Parts: sequence; structure tokens; C-alpha cells
Amino acid sequence: MSDKQFATIAVRTGIESDSQHHAVVPPIYLTSNYGFPEFGDVPQYDYSRGGNPTRSLVAEAIAELEGGAGAVITNCGTSAINLLISALLGPDDLLVAPHDCYGGTYRLFNTRAQKGDFQVDFVNQYDDDALQAAIAKKPKLIWLETPSNPLLRVVDIQAVCEAAAKVGALVAVDNTFLTPVWQQPFKLGADFVVHSTTKYLNGHSDVLAGALVAKTQAHVDELLWWGNCIGATGSPFDAYLTLRGLRTLVPRMRMHDENSQAILAYLQTQSAVSALYHPSIASHPGHDVAAKQQTGFGAMISFELGCDEAGLRVFLSALRHFSLAESLGGVESLICHPGSMTHRAMSDEAQADAGINPTLLRLSVGLEDSRDLIADLQRGFEALAQV
Repeated sequence: MSDKQFATIAVRTGIESDSQHHAVVPPIYLTSNYGFPEFGDVPQYDYSRGGNPTRSLVAEAIAELEGGAGAVITNCGTSAINLLISALLGPDDLLVAPHDCYGGTYRLFNTRAQKGDFQVDFVNQYDDDALQAAIAKKPKLIWLETPSNPLLRVVDIQAVCEAAAKVGALVAVDNTFLTPVWQQPFKLGADFVVHSTTKYLNGHSDVLAGALVAKTQAHVDELLWWGNCIGATGSPFDAYLTLRGLRTLVPRMRMHDENSQAILAYLQTQSAVSALYHPSIASHPGHDVAAKQQTGFGAMISFELGCDEAGLRVFLSALRHFSLAESLGGVESLICHPGSMTHRAMSDEAQADAGINPTLLRLSVGLEDSRDLIADLQRGFEALAQV
């Protein structure tokens, strides 16, 4: 699917769908309940936890962009993950997950496994022997996060899906970092795609929502049932804002990419940067796989500073345009210290095992002028040089 087709789907979903007043932009349905035409005649929508017209439009748009059969819109990205494992996994089932996944995902999987809800094996998925050994255990579900958060490591989705099919395992891919504009896991064999739509799909840092997309209608129906059952579904207002954000997804992703490439080129000139992580770099271990399965390398950049904690504080304090904050994918640029922020739920040992070093920083490159962003980073490096 071309950028043109993506843009058309994202912009046109729901347009002129209002049959009552013929509004061009679809209205927001904030109602919590709906009238029954008559006794025994159950309408399409009866209670907004189970179904809502505004939420349905977002689900339709995201499912079509990803190439899935349908989607469930949830109240946050973690809720989408929790919905999936609640619907699929039982005490005897094994979940294989990356050892370096997002801290919230790690916490969810680890905590529920400790309660006995299922079994989890956190694996270095970039070690082929370790990954194949885990798949040989015949897991019920394999969780992929590619590029990973925060080190932007890349997993070969198609290769994992082919190996999973041989043992009857299902594969879910967190596609938050790339969106369907730059990566389409269903075409590579995945069974489920998950998004924190809080991030790029909405793009304005004013929504908390998630999406769980399934390849088959049978799984869509099962997930819709479970979403209603456990109350995981998202609010109509957040759905309305997400649909608004989707309409600018393609042009936003283009500018995110332009800015990130400019910043990446700048960071490669800085001697204070001891390590730089981005799949577009030819020396990146996942570069070739990323070039094969992605149509863009992403706008997240991580790097390590060659300093101690005091130097890290000086660098961060000098920044004016990069906000020190969690989350990502909004129009504004953010800088994050994963060890003490997004991944603090992981123990020091687990962080070290995942390669999350104390001076690792993660950039979510926004839509400001790249020259201003580079000048801001320059202030940080100049301040660091004075330490």
C-alpha cells in the first residue's frame, strides 16, 4: 500500500457517514447507552462498553491500515496487551517475550506470570539459538517488539512467524514505533498487531488509548467479547481524538522522519556520544532486516553519553526544546532516561541484561524545526563539556 493509499484511508474513514445531518466529519457519540427499538430487538449498540459508533470508526480505520480483519480499541496500550493475554492464555500456556521489551510490558507479563496466570520466558530474541530454543518449547504466544524500546533492536518478523507456525504458536507484534505507514506485520505472517495509539496514531499527546488488531475474524470476535467482558474498551472522546490524529498520520510521519535523520547525522559528530542506536545506521546489527521488513527506519533515537550521572543531569538541565518526559510519538520532542523512567519497573539486573545502561537516553523526535532541535542538543553538549 502506497503513502497515497494510506493517506486516503486515514483521512476518509468516517467522512460523510452521518446519515442524519450529513456532517462531513463524523460526530462524537458520548452516550453511555442506547434505546432498544422494541422488546427483544437488540440493536447494534446497546451499551458503550461493548460498542460505540465513534470507537467503531477508529477500529475500522486502524484495521484497514494494518490489513487486519478488525480491531478492538482499548483504554490504553497496556490494556490492549492485557486484553490479548487474558483472551488467549491460561495457566499451562507459555508466552515467549523479549528480554528488552518496554518496561510496562515486562512488568505486566512478569507480574501476571508470578500470579500463575500463564508462564513467561523472557528471551534474548536477537540470539537465534536462544530464540529457537524458546520456540521449540511450543509456546501459545510469541510477543515481538520491533524495533525494541529503547534500544531499537530489530527482529525478523517473517522468520519468527515461519518458525512459530511449525509449532502452532501465535505471533503478536507491537507496531507502535513504526505504525502501519512503515511496517505491516500481517504481511510478514503475524496474527495480531498491537498499538499504543496514545503515540503516533493519535500524535498529539492528548489521548490515552490502545488498539489490538487481529488477522482473522474469529479472533476479532473473541477479542471484542473479552474487551466488553473485562471492560478494556476505550472512551468515545479518545476515539474521536484518535480519528482526528489519524487524518494527519502520513504527513506527520514524513516530517518525523526528516527531523530524526537530521538529528541522527548531528549526533554522529558528537564525541560525547559513546553509543548511538538507530536501525538506519549501516553498522546497526538489525539494519539489513529493518531494510527488508520496514519502509522507514523510525523517528526514535537512543544514545549513551560518556559521562557519569552528574554529567547526565547537566546535559538534561541545559535542554529547552526537548521535554524530559515519558511517552513518545507526539508533535513535541521528548527526551527520556529509560533506566529511571519508562523501564524503572525492571530490576537493575534485568536492565543490565537488556543492555539499558545508566547513561542511555531516548529521543522522540517531534515536528519542530530540526535546526532548533539540533541547537538545543548543542546547548546540552556544550554544558556537558564544562563539567
